[in-house]
Amino acid sequence: MEPGENASIQWGTAADNLFVVQLVDKKDRNSPFADRYSFFDLNNTKRTFVFPVTADDKGGYGVGWLFIKHNRIYQSSSTIDVPWTDKELKIEYTTYRDKTLPGAEEKWSLKISGLKNEKVAAEMLATMYDASLDQFKYHGWNTPNIWPTYYPDFYWNEMTNFSSIASNQRYAEEPDGKELYKQYDYILSTMSGEYLNVRTRGNMYYAFDSYNKMDISGSVADRAEMKVMAPPPTVNEVVVVGYGAKEKGKKDGDADGIGDVMDKKPNTGQQDPGVKIRKNFNETAFFFPDLRTDSSGAISFSFTMPEALTKWKFMALAHTKDAAFGYSTHEIVTQKDLMVQPNAPRFLREGDKMEFSTKIVNLSSKELTGTVELQLVDATTNEPVDGRFRSVVPNQYFTVAAGQSEAVKFPIEVPYQYNNALVWRVIAKAGDYSDGEENALPVLTNRMLVTETMPMPMRGTGTKNFSFDKLLNSGSSETLQQYSLSLEYTSNPAWYAVQALPYLMEYPYECAEQTWNRYYANSLATFIANSSPRIKQVFEKWKIKDTAALMSNLEKNQELKAVMLEETPWVLQAKNESEQKKNIALLFDMIRMSEQLNSAYDKMKNMQSSNGGFVWFKGGPDDRYITQYIVTGIGHLKKLKAFAPGQSDKLNAILTKALPYLDVKLKEDYDNLVKYKVNLKTYTPGYTTIQYLYMRSFFPEVAVAKASQTAYNYFRERTAATWTTQSKYMQGMTTLALFRNGDIKTAAAILKSLKETSIVNEELGMYWKDQSSGWFWYEAPVETVSLLTEAFQEAGKDDVAVNDLKTWLLKNKQTTNWKTTKATAEACYALLIQGTNWLVNEPVVEIKLGNMTVKSTENNTEAGTGYFKKIIEGNKVKPDMGKISVTVSNPAANGGSPVSWGAVYWQYFEDLDKITSAATPLKLVKKLFIETNSDRGPVLTPVNENTVIKVGDKIKVRIELRVDRDMEYVHMKDMRASSLEPVNVISSYKYQGGLGYYESTKDASTNFFFSYLRKGTYVFEYPLFATHTGNFSNGITTIQCMYAPEFTSHSEGVRINVE
Repeated sequence: MEPGENASIQWGTAADNLFVVQLVDKKDRNSPFADRYSFFDLNNTKRTFVFPVTADDKGGYGVGWLFIKHNRIYQSSSTIDVPWTDKELKIEYTTYRDKTLPGAEEKWSLKISGLKNEKVAAEMLATMYDASLDQFKYHGWNTPNIWPTYYPDFYWNEMTNFSSIASNQRYAEEPDGKELYKQYDYILSTMSGEYLNVRTRGNMYYAFDSYNKMDISGSVADRAEMKVMAPPPTVNEVVVVGYGAKEKGKKDGDADGIGDVMDKKPNTGQQDPGVKIRKNFNETAFFFPDLRTDSSGAISFSFTMPEALTKWKFMALAHTKDAAFGYSTHEIVTQKDLMVQPNAPRFLREGDKMEFSTKIVNLSSKELTGTVELQLVDATTNEPVDGRFRSVVPNQYFTVAAGQSEAVKFPIEVPYQYNNALVWRVIAKAGDYSDGEENALPVLTNRMLVTETMPMPMRGTGTKNFSFDKLLNSGSSETLQQYSLSLEYTSNPAWYAVQALPYLMEYPYECAEQTWNRYYANSLATFIANSSPRIKQVFEKWKIKDTAALMSNLEKNQELKAVMLEETPWVLQAKNESEQKKNIALLFDMIRMSEQLNSAYDKMKNMQSSNGGFVWFKGGPDDRYITQYIVTGIGHLKKLKAFAPGQSDKLNAILTKALPYLDVKLKEDYDNLVKYKVNLKTYTPGYTTIQYLYMRSFFPEVAVAKASQTAYNYFRERTAATWTTQSKYMQGMTTLALFRNGDIKTAAAILKSLKETSIVNEELGMYWKDQSSGWFWYEAPVETVSLLTEAFQEAGKDDVAVNDLKTWLLKNKQTTNWKTTKATAEACYALLIQGTNWLVNEPVVEIKLGNMTVKSTENNTEAGTGYFKKIIEGNKVKPDMGKISVTVSNPAANGGSPVSWGAVYWQYFEDLDKITSAATPLKLVKKLFIETNSDRGPVLTPVNENTVIKVGDKIKVRIELRVDRDMEYVHMKDMRASSLEPVNVISSYKYQGGLGYYESTKDASTNFFFSYLRKGTYVFEYPLFATHTGNFSNGITTIQCMYAPEFTSHSEGVRINVE
């Protein structure tokens, strides 16, 4: 009903002598009784009630009736709907096309009007995206429901004239009992609270106060030689089951509608100028947030359609200042009369044999005969690689009837030792009709990249010889393939931090720690770039030249870049010195860094729970260690005075919630000690407590919560009293926490002990005998040495020790990083903590690698930076280059460092079975099954070497994981064949049998992240579909601690056949 109209309700009965009560229930329930209630008699008759509708009735109201008959109460009600139609906007399409060409320039016009077509001044949000995305998750907008709407909520209470008396049975009283509770010895898990005491001396001893000491035999495993492959990207497509050739369109005796193979035309790597090749496959055509009407109520806007052949969904949401709303959706299609629709896989692996298929669609009114061509081009060099991929029939004839489609298949074989991105083009021509599509995909390896490091520290001038034994002996392996030999040298170790920041910026996963380190790296990069006008000029100079071809291609295709980063990250490493400079300069672009900072902050903020704690992966529980780690990182930026412009308030907003959360956790620890009557005089604080004290020492201006003050004082006193029982990592944290709180005496004693127990080696630097890796965050050597570098620098003022510690850090550097994001971030901080005196007087350095001589004066050393790098390609690397001689002359003066650092990084590929891994408590078994339906339900048939999988078959992956001890922060990555498409494409946090984990589906693998993995056996299953024919490598399943990657395990590799 609309205001001004009358609502009529007919009410009647066959009963005699009814006295009826009527209630008109409107918004104003404080109106007089007479206006709301009325009474009337009915006697076997009908009656019509008329209710005038006014503007005040918008939102609706209700009418109810009640009467009593034969000692029973009867009631009914009706709702009079009065919608807010004056708050609804109409959106009309005045100029548009529902069918258009890919890449077409479009101009649309829409008209927005009110209820009675009156002109309105409105603002409109409009977007258009690929409608196929709705297959994964439907996307739509709702108009705000801000105007009140009537919902019937009145009723009459009914009471009888009968009463009841309740009685309860009384039981005999029993004497009060005394509860007896006997507590037995038990081992606390790492997740159930703090260890009361932990000591490590070769074997592991867990001693709990008042409990018997328990000896758990077994030593910490040696560090693995194996370097783990990097991880995978995101999935965004619907499952495609391949194309079948149709019977129509046969001609000249060709059984499948495809004509004879043409004479092979050479592929020059350049596209045909007569064919417009489609390359822009953006899934969002446009997003216009603030379109406004003109004086006539019309809105016009222009856009360029992406070049995908698909259905597009347009959405518009309009509103006015008086809160009137309108919403509309519309669908359009991009198509051509002749279309190619390639069914390309997401990636390829070395050794794969497959049929690259494409569907040719004819939407014209006549039969089309023409040619179709497949071109394969190296994305790095833009050179054709058809021959390397054995594409022997790249040109074929086709004949397609009107309104029909045909499939064309190109057999290819992926060569070994090809790990670049591959650009493919499919081009079809038939008379005046043509179409082409171009895209890129990564080619992944079945081998592991191994990095070996040789540090070359020099003090003052002179000549020193080094022997890189593994490189010298590399000629003995028949399967080893050289990749590169990189040489770096600098008199300023802060430049090594510069080299590592891109690794942090671009690490592909989205857990809270790595999202924070992306923010952290961009903050440090901004800090470095702004540290002096000279350093800014260096970056600007590096950026002037054109970016390398591969980086250019990857910057345009971020999804491809993500796959390469996760599966073959070495491909993105610079091939020469100039390319390295360009890539670093690109990442140090101020505008880009500002955008990356804001993006990382937004993601990180969404991972902070309402209670102030951070989760490891979105959807999981809050994680105390991760929260303390992020807050400590903010403390590092504060210490370096490296808050980026405009970021201080944002970081303070995080601290405002996180610090009270952590204060509460500390109080809970203390309360539990009191509750369980732990001896407070002998208690030794645990790792998380000491990490808290170190973290809190960065923020003396923020007082500890009053409720937590007693706990804070107690734990600080006990930490100072028990530091001798702690690990070197904890001793470093204790030193800084006490030093910053005024306990200089204890801090000095700890540093003295650390120095006395250290081992100093000219090549290896300073380290400790018990500095071994483990499965837990507090057993991390790089983080330990980075922390001790800070302790000796700040509390000890010991430059000699600091330089020795930095030598150890550079020894353990892996080309551009320290193996994990967490270790890399800590090492960067340690290298920057002494300050960034970027403008140093660098020494003259001459380095001999076998018969090759490299001089700093001949390698484009940037004046004043003291840094140069030389990269030798794999085919030029010789074993005798392991014999190294370094000569330093003209040492740094006038405030420059007397110490210079160099390093050689040797990278090579080796077969999986040639790389030995450490003995681990992890056992992996991976199996594939074909799932078929039967009368008894789904039937699983195991896949082995002789099994033939059909296109369209459903494959069930089953991974059995056996763990013989508790672990933290574990990542399991399951690779798959390029012929298999995932079904589960939405990443989410899941629970299974009491285990919580984050499952993330990427283009080349499925990933499982466990913040805590208890001892036991776990089985994981997920479905795939076969989509391409050929012979494929199915990869392996790997599992590792994300923050101790030397501990790893992997399943065996298998191949599958698909027909």
